[in-house]
Amino acid sequence: MQPSFHSMYSRLALATVCALSMGLSACDKSAQKTDATGAASQSSGGTAQNTKKIRVATEGAYKPFNFTNADGSLGGYDVDVVKAVCHEAKLDCDIVAQDWDGILPGLMARKYDAIASGMSISPERAAQVDFSTPYFKNTMVWVAAKDGKFNPQNINGLKIGGQRSTTLGQYLQDKPSKNNEVKLYDNYDNAYIDLKSGRVDAVLSEKVTASEWLKQNSDKFGVIGSEIDNNDNIAMAVRKNDPLKADFDKALATLQSNGELTKIQAQYFGK
Repeated sequence: MQPSFHSMYSRLALATVCALSMGLSACDKSAQKTDATGAASQSSGGTAQNTKKIRVATEGAYKPFNFTNADGSLGGYDVDVVKAVCHEAKLDCDIVAQDWDGILPGLMARKYDAIASGMSISPERAAQVDFSTPYFKNTMVWVAAKDGKFNPQNINGLKIGGQRSTTLGQYLQDKPSKNNEVKLYDNYDNAYIDLKSGRVDAVLSEKVTASEWLKQNSDKFGVIGSEIDNNDNIAMAVRKNDPLKADFDKALATLQSNGELTKIQAQYFGK
């Protein structure tokens, strides 16, 4: 049976209403989806904008403060402190290796934004850069053969070694008798090579780096005499008036108060 005109009109009107209703619903859902996507993008963009990316240099040859692993990655106390500081300060940090002799010039040349490399605070360096609050206090020791020939109370006419461009290197040039021959090296590894071969009589080293070397060389060598406290405080360095100093100081204060810095120190230096 053929449908009546009114019946056909009613069905057509109903179909039109349904189509419009479905279209509006689909449009509404599409709009909601677009809004949600837009909100997610803004949130992600805000996070990216709030995370500052910086580069931090370390020597990579000053164990246990910093060293280079077999796979080329960097490790050590400095590296772990940087990671903790950057996490606390919400900074995206890329840690790069830089030879010690060029580490301050590289900062000045803007090759990187900060230094964390067992660097001691000194008046000469403080004239060039700003330092964070210290994250380690060090002492100096004499490392020499155990044969009794080296006497730290009577250093005269000897060949003594250390690392150049350091507070210890400056100490060697200022304190012991001028009758000594001071040999300064690009790193402590080379100083210890000359100590073992007899080309120097003693090496003035930081206590923790000396302890690390003596783990493998304590049969013939040792720390001779008492520790020397020369007010050696190690800190991160940034360019003058860089706001990163405030970020580092705040993060280090938190790491000190919550015990995280102590945990990192215990990992490398014991309790």
